[in-house]
Amino acid sequence: MQSNRPRLTPAIADVRRAVRGVLADSGPAPLALVALSGGPDSLALAAATAFEGRRLGIRTGAIIVDHGLQERSGEIAAHAADQANELGLDPVLVTRVRIGLSGGPESAARDARYAALDDAARRAGASHVLLGHTLDDQAETVLLGLARGSGPASMHGMASVSARAPSTIAYLRPLLSIRRATTVQYCVDAGLDAWTDPHNSDPSFTRVRVRTTVLPVLEAELGPGVVEALARTADQLREDSSALDQFAAELIEDLADHAEAGLSLDVPGLAANPAALRQRIIRLAVSAEFGVSLSRKHTLEVARLITDWHGQGTLNLPGVSVTRERGLIVFSAAAIVEN
Repeated sequence: MQSNRPRLTPAIADVRRAVRGVLADSGPAPLALVALSGGPDSLALAAATAFEGRRLGIRTGAIIVDHGLQERSGEIAAHAADQANELGLDPVLVTRVRIGLSGGPESAARDARYAALDDAARRAGASHVLLGHTLDDQAETVLLGLARGSGPASMHGMASVSARAPSTIAYLRPLLSIRRATTVQYCVDAGLDAWTDPHNSDPSFTRVRVRTTVLPVLEAELGPGVVEALARTADQLREDSSALDQFAAELIEDLADHAEAGLSLDVPGLAANPAALRQRIIRLAVSAEFGVSLSRKHTLEVARLITDWHGQGTLNLPGVSVTRERGLIVFSAAAIVEN
């Protein structure tokens, strides 16, 4: 455990305050683990969590995921574990993962990391995992979602509290209101040895190009405050989407008829709703019934069976078939074709 308590600088105060607010609102937590890479964001988070956990009477630990992507990844993970122990975090867990190929390197690494975090938290009996995503990360996520062009859902950014089904582990992001520069300054002020991941400056990664090129240009051309504005946009879109989802779920109860063969939705009822709500009803109903996520292109195709009906045949969409029969839109699981 650290013997020299760092002086309370503005950076340390800001990060501690953010962590204290999230931990205090998280409810009873037998154990909260910090996902620690050794970088400045997660290291500042780990130090603040150790400090605030002791004050709040919450047991706090750390989990280090070694992705095996660096030549010295084992040493880096071991150093992060040593720092976690010095901060007084207990337990300190280190797990190595194998990165798959699905979805590209960034997506594959993220999937492997969350799977490892879920597994380690479950084994340790933790109820919460704290992640070091900052305000800058949020702005980058919103810009990437905007570039994908897949609607408001892609620009929601990251929620301060979330879960990844079917896991029951709560993921907390206390630093979404904190700039990356503040976490770097925290480590300097606290005398912490933060690791700089070379992947964070590798322009072959899309997120790095957004971080090092796109956002600086926007700040230079539009003035300061772009990062904060993007984060506010994510908050507003998430609130709007949550309200619309709740409204759509209530309407589904009135419009849907469940049968052994699948699901049907009432055409006049769908037609009476605005397009945005109609498509949300279709998407949520199919997701709940079949576990299939329809894209906007697919929901628009289904919507044309309602608003532009001229005797179209069956729609064969990924995982689901859709027909219009006697005033109903009927969804059924797509047949599996065997070779």
